[in-house]
Amino acid sequence: MGWSIEGQFFETCSCDFLCPCIFTNLAALPTEGKCDFAITMQIDKGEKDGVNLDGLAFIVLLRSPGVMLEGGFVGGLIIDEKATDEQTAAIEAIASGQVGGPMEGLAPLVAEMRGVEKCPIEISKNGTRYSVKAGDFVDQACAGVASMVDESDVIYLDNTGHPANQRLALAKAEHSKFNAFGIEWEDASGTRNGHFAPFAWAG
Repeated sequence: MGWSIEGQFFETCSCDFLCPCIFTNLAALPTEGKCDFAITMQIDKGEKDGVNLDGLAFIVLLRSPGVMLEGGFVGGLIIDEKATDEQTAAIEAIASGQVGGPMEGLAPLVAEMRGVEKCPIEISKNGTRYSVKAGDFVDQACAGVASMVDESDVIYLDNTGHPANQRLALAKAEHSKFNAFGIEWEDASGTRNGHFAPFAWAG
């Protein structure tokens, strides 16, 4: 049996806006020399092998120690505590790329997944502002960068290699706090990078 999930993605990272990893196809050195990033996925509708995943969320928290194309990522997975054992296993398989889909392409760059944490994941959206709090592990928020053509919409970056979506809204991180799997990062300068987009994955 196959699987599919769809919903809303957003992320913040430790790079200055605009993160060079995106527009150099992962070939640039991150602005901090490393890139800590949290990819939050809110599943509106989904299932795997008959296991319903509607309404759950997960966060992939990773650190790239240098140029992303060179790999060596470390990190882990945070899953909504509402997930049952079956739902947790399904999300682990999808998020790791074990069952195909977009994360399969990222998997060769990951040297070590350090585990899975479960906690409440609280996500909120207000216009083009997204925020998430996942226990003491992740606290992040980003706001879209308004276009001068239409201030009700944001600027987009298209035809990217990002696993969530090829078309990403540009956003600035209002704050990021990561504290899990040996990754610690905190910033509230408003100068760091963010993205958001709808996603639809299948495998």
